[in-house]
Amino acid sequence: MNGKRGKYRAGDELRLPPLFFQGPAACPCGFCGAIKMKRFITFDGIEGCGKTTQMGLAEAWLRERGAPVLATAEPGGTPLGRKIREILLNRGAWAIGAEAELLLFAAARAQHVREAILPALERGEWVLCDRFADATLAYQGFGRGLDAGFIRTLNAFSAQALKPEMTLLFDLPVEVGLARAKKRTAGVRPAAAEDRFEQEERVFHGRIREGYLSLAAAEPERFRIIDGAGSVEIVHRDVCRCLMALPQILFRGGGRA
Repeated sequence: MNGKRGKYRAGDELRLPPLFFQGPAACPCGFCGAIKMKRFITFDGIEGCGKTTQMGLAEAWLRERGAPVLATAEPGGTPLGRKIREILLNRGAWAIGAEAELLLFAAARAQHVREAILPALERGEWVLCDRFADATLAYQGFGRGLDAGFIRTLNAFSAQALKPEMTLLFDLPVEVGLARAKKRTAGVRPAAAEDRFEQEERVFHGRIREGYLSLAAAEPERFRIIDGAGSVEIVHRDVCRCLMALPQILFRGGGRA
C-alpha cells in the first residue's frame, strides 16, 4: 500500500480492510480462494436485459438513503478501461480473436479493480458494477468456447481474487433482449458501429444465457435471478427487495428503508 490509503501500485500486497470476509476455499464461480467483498454488487445478464437502467435506479435509491456509492462498469471504469472498451465494442475493420478478446477484458478488469473498486471499498463505499468476471465466463467461456478453467484462473488473477457479495442476474428470452438492444441503438449511430456483441448470432447469445443460468445455479447464495422482462418499475422493486435483504443495509437514522 506504500503507506497511502487507497493507492494501489504494482507489487503492493493486498491488505483486507474490515469490510471483507473470506469466501469458500473452492468457489465454483471462478475465483479460487475468493475474497468476498461486502457492499460490492454486480449487475449482469444478456444484451438488452436492462441491467444498466436498473443499476442507475439502484444507485439513486442508495444515495437517497445516505449511502456513498461508486457506480462503475466493465469494460471501463478507468481511463485505460475506457480505451479498451472502445477497441472491444467498436472494432471497425479490426479482427479480434477470441483469445485476444479475453485478455483485453482481463487487462481492463485488472486496472479497474486496482484503480477504482478496491479504493472505493476501502473508503467504505458501496460499489455497483455493470458486469464483472461472471460476464467473462458467460461470453468468452460459454459463448466463445474458450477453456473455462483458464478463464477462472485469469479472472482470479485480474480481480485480485475479489468477488461480489451479490450478483443480480437479469434474465429474459434472448429474442426479447436482442430486440431491446436493437431498438436502443437504432437511429443513434450507424449500424456498422453497433456494439459488436449485439451483432452476434442468436445461438451465440443463447449459449451466453445458458452460461449465466449455470453460474447462478452453482452459486445460489450469491446470485439473485430477476425477471428482466417486466416493466422498469417492477424490476426496480425486485432489485430493492434484494438489496434490503443484505444484513449491512442500514441507513441514516438506523433504519432499513
